[in-house]
Amino acid sequence: MTDDARSEILERLIASHSAALLLYARQWGDARAEDVLQKAFVRFVRKMDEIDRPIAWLYKVVRNEAITAARSESRRKRREASTAELRADWFIRRDDDQIDGRMAAEQLKTLPLDQREIVAARIWGGLPFAEIAKLTGRSKSAVHRDYQTALSALKKHFIDADVTTDC
Repeated sequence: MTDDARSEILERLIASHSAALLLYARQWGDARAEDVLQKAFVRFVRKMDEIDRPIAWLYKVVRNEAITAARSESRRKRREASTAELRADWFIRRDDDQIDGRMAAEQLKTLPLDQREIVAARIWGGLPFAEIAKLTGRSKSAVHRDYQTALSALKKHFIDADVTTDC
C-alpha cells in the first residue's frame, strides 16, 4: 500500500469516526479521552497493513487505552490526595469541550458503565450488536438486552423530566 493510500484511509477514518470514538473513550472519564484517541490512531498507523477491520480495531484499542487511562488517573488522584490537602479553589476547571452530543453524553453518565459503553458503541459508533459483543467479551443477546435496558432508563428519565417541567 502506498503512503498516499495510507494517508487517505487515515484521513477518512479520522473524519468519519473520531467524534464517536472520543465519546466512546469518555465513558471511562473525560480526563484523557483526547490522548486515548490520539494513541489509538498512532497505533493504527503503525499496524495499518495488518488490520482487517479498522473500525472495530480502533474501538478495541480505544476501550483498552481508556480503561488504562482511567486506572492511571484514579491512582494519580489517590497519590495526590495522600500527599497534600487539596483545596477546591486552587484549580479552575475549564469547560472548553465543544463536542456535539455533549448533553446526551452527560445523561449517559447516569447509566452503569456496561450500558454506557454499549449505547455509545451502538449509537455513536454505529457498531452492530455482534461487533459490540466481541468488543466487550459478552454474548450478543446480553449486549442487546443491556442496550434495551439502557434505552428504557433514558426514555424514563426524559419522560419524568418532561412531566416535572410541565407542572
